[in-house]
Amino acid sequence: MAEESLRVCQLEEIPCPREFVSQIESRNIPAVFKGCVKNWKAFSLWDPSSGGLDYLLERVGSSMVEAMLSRSAPVFYGDIRGHERVQLPFSTFIGYCNEHIQKPRRDCEVSSESERHELEGSDTKQGSMLFGDAPQQIYLAQVPIMSIENEERVQLGTLREDIQRVCRFLSGNPLDCFLFLCLSTSRPAFLETKELASINLWMNNAHSRSSTHYDPHQNVLCVVSGCKQVVLWPPSASPFLYPMPLYGEASNHSAVNLEKPDLSIHPRAEQSMEYSQKVILHAGDALFIPEGWFHQVDSEDLTIAVNFWWRSNLMSGMSEHMDAYYLRLLLRR
Repeated sequence: MAEESLRVCQLEEIPCPREFVSQIESRNIPAVFKGCVKNWKAFSLWDPSSGGLDYLLERVGSSMVEAMLSRSAPVFYGDIRGHERVQLPFSTFIGYCNEHIQKPRRDCEVSSESERHELEGSDTKQGSMLFGDAPQQIYLAQVPIMSIENEERVQLGTLREDIQRVCRFLSGNPLDCFLFLCLSTSRPAFLETKELASINLWMNNAHSRSSTHYDPHQNVLCVVSGCKQVVLWPPSASPFLYPMPLYGEASNHSAVNLEKPDLSIHPRAEQSMEYSQKVILHAGDALFIPEGWFHQVDSEDLTIAVNFWWRSNLMSGMSEHMDAYYLRLLLRR
């Protein structure tokens, strides 16, 4: 059972930037903001049940995006041995989404020979991963909408205007039904003072699960359409989650298969769920995940989300010449 002081906050009212910093971010505790992004244009425009896929196809269908192909579907592991990244037109991914809508999940497979040849022609190995015996599983993970550090990698920059808040003001005169639209910055209101590092799109055509991992940035995850289940562990649960080697490629990922842990290799994993908390995010909800908090995310079919990363005050203020001192303090503590 998670400590009471580490319980996830559930907020019905959206805090102002000052309240977010002083009452939520400073505590390094996750928080759920109910209905936080329902006033985004994307909330209605991207909804697959009301023509959202056609809208996205028209808007960014010609854009090339980096997709993740999983060898361990439906789980997407951070280790490169568990997945492969390929470039494909966004329109091709939208095609997979439409096929999944039209077919039962158990029969979800690529039936279009033209699409098959499109991918196989570019890379036979990639094609075999998509169209072999394993179930088709492809995921748009961390596709940049905005990136400060790597602007040339931004693939879906035109979607920024869809994640702006729409404020409606009716004039006081009932005879004058004047409607004024106010577009704010492309982020939740409580992040307006943050210097964002990146904004990313996350989209899956079928049920998917991320492997358990933590991020080195502060994170706000916003569900635009669909539903996500997020299981969270505080950094203090690290001994039970067995993080990957520090200098490896996926050092921020857990080495444990939490569904079927091998207790002969990871004996402490048996207690890992005692430190976990589970939250459900519906369309319009947002979740603040502090840096260092482990999380495993399950996404239902056709879930679309946007996340915002920024450096914490702690990391921004850590000068390199102080590292030895900080290390000594931590070891002593």
